[in-house]
Amino acid sequence: MELRRTPQGRRWAVGSDVEAPAEAVWDLLVDTERWPDWGPTVSAVKSSERRIASGAIGEVRLIGVGAWVPFEVGTVDPDERRWDWEVARIAATGHRVRGRPEGCRVEFEMPLAAGGYAPICRRACRNVRLLAEE
Repeated sequence: MELRRTPQGRRWAVGSDVEAPAEAVWDLLVDTERWPDWGPTVSAVKSSERRIASGAIGEVRLIGVGAWVPFEVGTVDPDERRWDWEVARIAATGHRVRGRPEGCRVEFEMPLAAGGYAPICRRACRNVRLLAEE
């Protein structure tokens, strides 16, 4: 886990190298129908958009709670392959894909107060890697 400057300010970041094209990993992250496949806390999604865009809204169903919680996507930057969101009106994770010579790196960013969420984000990175490398 490292501390990093992001468009949302200083945040914790975790990541995983992926042996797959950056565009394929980006597609996993922006397709709301795939979120339950890689998101350890998400069992279902209802969204205004299948592929997210800035301002997209919807709800995620949380595993273990069963409750539907509203979300709103903040900034989506396809050139930087980065997006962030709020869940229940609280700043949540940022998601990013960085190109590498042999594949890419998927990264999740967390607000400073949410450093305890790092194990969940690491698991999400691993899940994305496994899906992309299939």
